[in-house]
Amino acid sequence: MDYIFLTGLIGSLVIVIGAAWPEKMVKRPVQSIKNWFFTIGGLIMLFYAIFGYMAGGSIFFIFLQLLVIVSCILMMLDLNDIIDTVVISITALAFIVWSFFLFKGYNTIFFIIGLAGIGLGYAFKMGTVRRNVALTLGSMLIALFSYFEASWIFFWLNVFFALFSGYYLIQGLLHRKEAPVKV
Repeated sequence: MDYIFLTGLIGSLVIVIGAAWPEKMVKRPVQSIKNWFFTIGGLIMLFYAIFGYMAGGSIFFIFLQLLVIVSCILMMLDLNDIIDTVVISITALAFIVWSFFLFKGYNTIFFIIGLAGIGLGYAFKMGTVRRNVALTLGSMLIALFSYFEASWIFFWLNVFFALFSGYYLIQGLLHRKEAPVKV
């Protein structure tokens, strides 16, 4: 087992643990264990993406992890969703434009849309349906892109992340229906 694979494996496990960790409402996002798993795992995966790129892998995974890091910073700062959306949109747009210049086929479209979804999902408030929708769809598209790129760590990471995010999405929708409607 080489250092690149080991870095990716550790980073993936940290993120999957974060995805599986129950969402607990806290006063500040920086107090959330789940958020710390996402942040630390994202940083480790950035190193994995850089090491992979230096070994001939796709630069697109570096874009993904940079967006995740920006999103984690915004998440921890607990800024207004409007500010988060603007910053993530500008960052994602920059990576999207750059991705089009590096366009390697239509698979890149899956990456670009998935990248925007994951970035927005990280930035949205915890426990919201829109956060889980964005994370689920974004992860599914990144998993599809990873499959086409044969990047199995990113593939399985995003499959598990999509499953956990989908689980929390379903839970959120079920609890939303049970809540009384305010008039």
